[in-house]
Amino acid sequence: MSIPKIIVILLLFFSSLSLKAQLIDYLEVAKKNSPLINENTNLITVNGLEVERLKAFYTKPQVSVTANYLLAPIISNDNGNTKLEVNSTGASNYFGYDLASSNGGQYQAQLNITQPLFNEYRLKTVQEQLVVSSQINQNIAKLTAHDIEKIVTDQYILCFQDYRQINYTESMIKLLSEQKDLLQKLVSASIYKQSDLTLLNIEYQNFLLQRSQLKANIRRDFLDLNILCGINDTTVVELQNIELVINVVTEQSSYLEKYRLDSLNLFAQQKIFELKYKPQINWFANTGLNGVNVPDIWRRFGFSAGLSLTYNILDGSQKNISRNKTQLLQKSIAFYKDNFTRVNSLRKTKILNELASYTERMTIIQQQINDYNALINSYKKEIISGQLSIVNYLTTLKNMAIIQRDFTLLTSQKQTLINAYNYWNW
Repeated sequence: MSIPKIIVILLLFFSSLSLKAQLIDYLEVAKKNSPLINENTNLITVNGLEVERLKAFYTKPQVSVTANYLLAPIISNDNGNTKLEVNSTGASNYFGYDLASSNGGQYQAQLNITQPLFNEYRLKTVQEQLVVSSQINQNIAKLTAHDIEKIVTDQYILCFQDYRQINYTESMIKLLSEQKDLLQKLVSASIYKQSDLTLLNIEYQNFLLQRSQLKANIRRDFLDLNILCGINDTTVVELQNIELVINVVTEQSSYLEKYRLDSLNLFAQQKIFELKYKPQINWFANTGLNGVNVPDIWRRFGFSAGLSLTYNILDGSQKNISRNKTQLLQKSIAFYKDNFTRVNSLRKTKILNELASYTERMTIIQQQINDYNALINSYKKEIISGQLSIVNYLTTLKNMAIIQRDFTLLTSQKQTLINAYNYWNW
């Protein structure tokens, strides 16, 4: 996603409260700002560059320049004369390095070329391993994006739960404010006592305090949401409601891809290890200066060429040891895979059972809320006629607030459970 597109999304988030921020926008920004997704995306490109480097290493000629200058002077005593010879031509009685080994000095300046031969198998092997490595990076980025969807959605649900609670508290404050004005008139008309108005005002203040606490909660939860998404902003915006639904059962879980790739990677690494047991043939050549005597050094320009062979015959059965190690690691991966399959099936069944109980409880509570609303509307008429105890009215309001809070929590918890099911059913 381009930088201008990110700016547009952020402006949609924070420029106006009249616009409702959507979950999909948060998810898009969170994935864009994820360091782990960015790292693994870059590693895929890095693997492609590594393939090009290894192609040059295994198939292209290597050209280099070498230059050496060796000074090995001696003190000669030939013919009874003692003298220093920087570049001896063949003294027999002398002090210093043996001329047979040092030649009295050495002068080299050569251009070297080495060409690996028959390395197509080696190149193919390392390319296969890097392809698997890129697939692993791609899968890690995919898993990270899936984790982000789960975590950000949970936090979004929590923020929307705060909104629901604030909205309900606002409606109760508005209702009590209207009742205060009405009761003030009824107190003036001696229909109710001043103590009734005081009780109503106390409950009104309690809801104001509750609203203040809820606003602090939503600021905290919104900051957590922005932190998860990497959004540098402290603005609290209105959120759009979400209604998550259960995804259809997947035939093949995407989580299992990790185990398949890990197994392939172990196999590819073993093949690379066994390359050392393949014969390595190189063609080499050099040309330039290689001499030991300064007077005739101009005649020591030439060239040489040849073939080199490296073949590992015996190394203490390291190949078999490595194969056994790889087989054990493969078994561990298979065990993890089987265990995940069993546990994940039970996990999803457990979540579905919980969801069934939530649906039943929410139906009951919704009916209770409807009954409380009808009762409150009936109480309004009784207050006007002075037939209702204010204590009973306030008790009903408190009970209704508790029921409404429970319904809000159940609604959010149900959405969180659906999100958890979809996370594992993937």
